[in-house]
Amino acid sequence: MRWFLVLVSLSAPPSLAAAEKPLSFNRDIRPLLSDRCFSCHGPDSAARKADLRLDHRDNAISAGVIVPGDVAASSLVERIFSDDAELVMPPPELNKPLTAKEKELLKRWIQEGAEYQPHWAFVPIPATVDVPADGSPAAWVRNPIDAFVLRRLNDEGVTPAPPASRELWLRRVTFDLTGLPPTIEELDAYLADSSADADERVFRRLFQSPAYGERMANDWLDVARFADTFGYQADRDTHTWPWRDWVIRAFQQNLSYRDFVVWQTAGDMLPNATRDQKLATAFNRLHRQTNEGGSIEAEFRAEYVADRVRTNGTAFLGLTFECARCHDHKYDPITQRDYYSLSAMLNNIDEHGLYSHFTETAPTPTLFLYEGDQEQRHLAVLEQVRAAEAKVSEIRAAASETPIAAAPQVEVPQPAFRETFDELKPSGDYRPVEGRRGLAIEFGGDDQFACREAPVLRRAAPFTVSLWVKPGEYQPRQIVVHQSQAAEDSAFRGFSLVLDNGVVEVSLVHFWPGNAIKTRGGEPLPLNEWSHVAITYDGSSRADGLTIYVNGRPRSSEIVRDRLFRDFRHRSEWGDSNAEGVRLALGARFRDVGFRNGAVDDFEVYSVCLTPLEVAKIAEVDLPTDEAARLEHALARSNETFQNATVELQKLRNDEDEVVSAVRQIMTMQELPWRRQTHLLKRGAYDAPGDEVAPDVPASILPLPDDLPRNRLGYAQWLVHDRNPLTARVAVNRYWALFFGRGLVPNLEDFGSQGMPPSHPELLDWLARWFMDHNWDVQQLCRLIADSATYRQSSVPADRTLYETDPANSFLARGPRHRLSAEQLRDNALAVSGLLVAKVGGPSVYPYQPEGLWEESGTGKKYQQSTGEGLYRRSLYTFWRRTSPPPTMLTFDAPTREYCLAARERTSSPLQALVLLNDPQFVEAARVLGANLVREQPNDLPASLTRLFRELTAKTPSPQQLELLTAIYNEQHARFANDSAATEAFLKVGETPHPENIDRVRTAAMAQVVLALFSYDECVMKR
Repeated sequence: MRWFLVLVSLSAPPSLAAAEKPLSFNRDIRPLLSDRCFSCHGPDSAARKADLRLDHRDNAISAGVIVPGDVAASSLVERIFSDDAELVMPPPELNKPLTAKEKELLKRWIQEGAEYQPHWAFVPIPATVDVPADGSPAAWVRNPIDAFVLRRLNDEGVTPAPPASRELWLRRVTFDLTGLPPTIEELDAYLADSSADADERVFRRLFQSPAYGERMANDWLDVARFADTFGYQADRDTHTWPWRDWVIRAFQQNLSYRDFVVWQTAGDMLPNATRDQKLATAFNRLHRQTNEGGSIEAEFRAEYVADRVRTNGTAFLGLTFECARCHDHKYDPITQRDYYSLSAMLNNIDEHGLYSHFTETAPTPTLFLYEGDQEQRHLAVLEQVRAAEAKVSEIRAAASETPIAAAPQVEVPQPAFRETFDELKPSGDYRPVEGRRGLAIEFGGDDQFACREAPVLRRAAPFTVSLWVKPGEYQPRQIVVHQSQAAEDSAFRGFSLVLDNGVVEVSLVHFWPGNAIKTRGGEPLPLNEWSHVAITYDGSSRADGLTIYVNGRPRSSEIVRDRLFRDFRHRSEWGDSNAEGVRLALGARFRDVGFRNGAVDDFEVYSVCLTPLEVAKIAEVDLPTDEAARLEHALARSNETFQNATVELQKLRNDEDEVVSAVRQIMTMQELPWRRQTHLLKRGAYDAPGDEVAPDVPASILPLPDDLPRNRLGYAQWLVHDRNPLTARVAVNRYWALFFGRGLVPNLEDFGSQGMPPSHPELLDWLARWFMDHNWDVQQLCRLIADSATYRQSSVPADRTLYETDPANSFLARGPRHRLSAEQLRDNALAVSGLLVAKVGGPSVYPYQPEGLWEESGTGKKYQQSTGEGLYRRSLYTFWRRTSPPPTMLTFDAPTREYCLAARERTSSPLQALVLLNDPQFVEAARVLGANLVREQPNDLPASLTRLFRELTAKTPSPQQLELLTAIYNEQHARFANDSAATEAFLKVGETPHPENIDRVRTAAMAQVVLALFSYDECVMKR
């Protein structure tokens, strides 16, 4: 067994024939200037020295730094060759000196005329790209990709590698398109098929396999920074796996990449948007979020928007937008204003900067995820509610035509709860004081007075809250009455009555701000005076059903929010903590501003919505004499038809509340009906706003066309616009890397000046144009690449000196060769052993991992390992906790998913070998596969070993390999035959029991051979 180290170059190798080629600014000069000069003499105006821009030819020439064709007159040459530490450029403190070769290159460029070129990535993709027609051997070319590659190979004087064997091509393409190995049966069928369309049948089978959608989705999860938890300290669950299911469906159904981009960016804004189009926008909500105590809401909301800008820049445009958050980009033509103009596109949703600690609910805005007949039931009961509301309105309208002759007698219903405080004993920091009559309660601001016997207020039921209030001081958001656990820590879930600098504010909140009612009631209450405050609510879930009364008269109220569509109670079935213990309380709330030096008297709760006359009576003021108030009272208390209609309406509202309470939610994007202000933030600080900026896109890439709206939908359409130079290039480069392990542009995340130039620029442009012209068809693009002679080459070059001269295979003179991903290694073991559960979609699962990791991460979470099929699902379904990601995945270079990642690194470490040899999942898979082989070939060891080798490498073992495998088997058989305890311990690894009718020693010995091959280069590597 051997381990092969893959040497990955950090830069494209210089052309073998570079000396004969004219210099290219983009290929030869721009990388030097960008790396050594642009930080001080580039796009960033704040960092620019001597008012000199070397990224602009005219500026450099007018400054005399460059004189085209005249090296002696160009001060650039004088400065780079200077021995004076005060004059030499780059300055010594930059610690990036030019080599002698690089200095000569700059001299030669100036001598040749110092021509500049626009940065290749910002040049529009040509309408047509000519395919090279010459080249030898012409028979090698299977499709246009090969023509471009062959021209480069001929230029370099390099011969392409011979074709890989058919079985290796099948293994290669099966892993690339499904993430799983081909079965023996698939291998045999393909090798036996000599027809002209044998490969076409393979492609058709692979694209139709459910494994295809899963494999393609797996890479996108890194880009989308998908995880099952929010991150940060408490790291609660996000419940966003339905978005992952959508990604799988999108690839399986071959959704156009154009739509894939638009839906994720602004699917909710499309005309008559479907549920999947709205669901796709969860992509922009998958960033980390916090609920840590002391966190500042505005700060983290700014962080969330910044993450969206960074993710969009990387995922779709291949640019490092985050570099422009604090200042103009130092290397690329992206200004700080561009950054915040783009953030304005992604900032216009009704979200909060903190998620809930005490409630298990999705941060707003959200989308209902109906299952079964839930949507039909919900729509039906909503229609019934609307009909019942219309009936109530009709009765009211009819009654209003008959004047009320006499003032009604007002008898206020009995309260469901009353507290006079006359028997109050001092406790905590509240105490009894003189009230309006008898005693009242005065608060210190830290301790609440719990009303444990009070009824629980809820969204679909009417209620009235009445109390006398005497503020002692004005403060922002002083809590007077609430039914909740906390403020920000609970996303304001519940009912609250606060005084905001004396102004009455009332909120009914499921999750602030996008699922809530909030109103403000006029002038501040006077200090040190008793005022009667009453809140009536009719159960309608609308702000106009919530009325604030002060001293018996309704206050003209400002509606702050008016969108409540889910209960504001804490409910145990939702996973809310202490749901049964949340009751009405007075004077203080956890981590909030208490009613310090304020007093309350005669607190009452009614289980009905009191009429204006009844409120006036309990406020001890003259009854209103207006016709509307008298009519409302007469209807509510005397009109049997009206009363029956309202009882039926309340029942239907309760029904609707119960139906919708069972529907899951997911956080998505939903555009606000108004435009949220966005400011340029000085040095990126949330609390240092500068100029207000309007939504826009970076004009240096492509100005927003006049026919596109300046909103998120316009931005999405701009991304996939035919003249956008980046989106298609970035996409085809990422799919190229999927097959070759390396993009035509090696830096998948950076198409800017600091990134590496494409190894085959014309091929990149041809692929991008082909992709757009073919409806952004991902499957056809993948087929085109996988069917090329370039992809079909052996991973062993025709000339082995290329391992040294072209270690990164930038010439494409050989086929791909790189280690399988973390997910592919695990899924391969599950697949060949027969343990893999082929179920598609659903919640994340909890396979084997070492005990105690979650506990040590400090989140207070305990890992509950799955049982049954949850242990054997594909790896993309593994639960991903950001503060403690799956350790096996991390060992094989998976990211933490805290941020968008375009490409994983590939390392080789001893820990990886330990995982393959000792991880319970691999050991269990090895012993199950070993038992299967013993069962199938009980008396033919060579046949078992040959099948095993083919399962794991797709190749038939050579005589020498078979001899080595036999020796390993015999050695292990002897060991286990002499150590029954070791045999039993080994066969108990994992949850799958060993079959009683299979020889235990032979199984253990065969399993050790399997483990050896799990670590074998040709199993670990894709060749």
